[in-house]
Formats: sequence, structure tokens, C-alpha cells
Amino acid sequence: MKLFVTGGAGFIGSNFVIRQVLDFNNTVMTYDKLTYAGNQENLQQLDKHPAYEFVKGDICDPVQVRDVIEKFQPDGIIHFAAESHVDRSIDGPMEFIQTNVVGTTVMLEVAFEYYTHLTDSKKSTFRFLHVSTDEVFGSLGDEGCFTETTPYDPSSPYSASKAASDHMVRAWHRTFGLPVLITNCSNNYGPFQFPEKLIPLMIINCIAEKPLPVYGEGSNIRDWLYVTDHCDAIHRVFTQGDIGTTYNIGGNTEKTNLGIVHTICKIMDEILPPRTVKSRTELITFVTDRPGHDFRYAMDISRIHKKLNWTPVESFQSGIRKTIQWYIDHEPWWKNIQEKKYQQQRLGVR
Repeated sequence: MKLFVTGGAGFIGSNFVIRQVLDFNNTVMTYDKLTYAGNQENLQQLDKHPAYEFVKGDICDPVQVRDVIEKFQPDGIIHFAAESHVDRSIDGPMEFIQTNVVGTTVMLEVAFEYYTHLTDSKKSTFRFLHVSTDEVFGSLGDEGCFTETTPYDPSSPYSASKAASDHMVRAWHRTFGLPVLITNCSNNYGPFQFPEKLIPLMIINCIAEKPLPVYGEGSNIRDWLYVTDHCDAIHRVFTQGDIGTTYNIGGNTEKTNLGIVHTICKIMDEILPPRTVKSRTELITFVTDRPGHDFRYAMDISRIHKKLNWTPVESFQSGIRKTIQWYIDHEPWWKNIQEKKYQQQRLGVR
């Protein structure tokens, strides 16, 4: 297949592109604006691969998007490109509206124009897959899980913008007949994750034996999904999913934020014995909570399991060890980010 992937230089997108080119032998064009979280270093191993091409571009620019898609002639579009950090959306919500809502609508409109000019045989296999988040559903109490029919109840500008983009995708399917698929995933972790997010930030600070900032009491609960499991699920949905259908993707792994940090400290103490403290748990520091912080997310993944025979391969214990080792082994990657893009400044407290 020839796949047009937006946001392919980001965390999940780059993992997906690498797997598509190297493991599934697909031809991929990555289209990415290279904002602070986009990083071509994530895709260095594909630089000279004949089945990979990169174009720097903005999904909010319909002229450029249309031109690139027309020239590439993809068999499908995988839409990852988004602003994705809740704290940043609190500080600057308009950028999230522009990228996530306006940008997704531009992609849908250009995709539909392209789709209408395909031959009937090409139309029968074309897909537009929109990658979204469990945060559109809001917050759960102590029990229950999000299903694909859970009413939307977003809490942050980020989740509201993603909810709006999901609605746009459904509208282009129901009104115009664009063959779409939507995936809503739980919290991802793994290689190439920008170090503003919880797990890479804790790993990096553990390496340096710096304070480990935990929001509130650390009692907020998330369902954690290893990134390559997510990428395989997206591939399964894209190739086998029913048009117009939404699929929840989760890791079946609920953990409190504090529990995550304790696990990372324990493994780090084992791999790299601490120099300045007896245990890295002594570095945990509780900080002011995020405004509107959702208490709990949990995903019911029975649909993708029953319909597409997908379940996550990695347990949290196996995935977190792989992730920790990756950040230990790739210190130049994250140090370069710290020097040029992100110095661990606190966001989202306005």
C-alpha cells in the first residue's frame, strides 16, 4: 500500500511509519509541520529507504495538502497530526483549535476531493483513519470503562478539540460518504515520546536523580498502552475495520500516576543504582494539580478484540522495562530536545 501519514514525525506517528515501512513493506509519505514535538531524528533509520518520503507541511494549508496528495496518489490516509498535551492546551487553546479542528477539517475536505476522482476499484479500498484519544469521553469514577458509545464529555481544551475533530470525521462520512475509521486510544508510552509527558519525564529525571514532580496526590488513574501495540492495532483497523466504525484501543493496564512513578524508580534503582539517594522514590515531589484533571480513564476493548482479533502483546512490566532501557540507550536524543526545545518548564497553571 501507499500510505499518506500526517504527523508521522511525532511520537506515535514515527513508531507507526517505521513499522509500516520495515515490517509491512508499505510505501509511506510522512507529512509533518515539525512543531516542537515533531522530530525527524525519530525517522533517521528510514532516511535512505526507497519506500519512505518526508514532506514538511501544515495540515491547515489546503493548497499544499492537496498538491502533495495528488502527486503521491495514496491508497489511504492515516491522520495522526495533532496538538496533544493537555497542559499546553490550557496555556494556549487556540493553537489546539486551529490544528486539531481546522486542520482535521482541511484533511477531510482534501481527502474527499481526492476520493471522488478515484476509480471505482481504488475507491473500494481507500480509507481515511483518524487517530483520537480516550480523553474525549471525560472522566470515570471508580468503576466502569469507556465504550465506543460512551457520550462525549471532554474536560480540557485539548480533549474538546479532539472531540470536535472526531465529530467532523463522522460528519464527512455520513454527509459525503468518505470512507472513514476512528480509533480512540488510551495513554501511550514507549520510544520517541516527547519528554514533557509523565513516563519519559520521570525516566529522564531518574537518570539525572532530579526531583520527580507528581500532580496532586498522584491518585489519577490511566490505562497504559505500549506504542507498538497501538501501532499494530491501527494497522489492524485500517486493513480490516468496518467503514464508519470507531474502535477503542487500550492496554488493559490501569495504574495510578504515583504507582507508575514508583515502578519506574524501582526498575531504575535496579538498572542504575542511585548515587545521591538510597532510593529514587525519595525524589518524588508533589506539585499543584492540573486544573480540571480527569480522575480516571479505562477502555473497554472488547469490540476490537472480538471483531478484529486484536489484544495488546506487551504487559506494563515488559513495556516499561523496554521504555526505560530505550531512554537510557538514547540519551543524545532526549538531551538534544532538552537543549533546544524543552527545559521542563511547568505548563498549564494559568
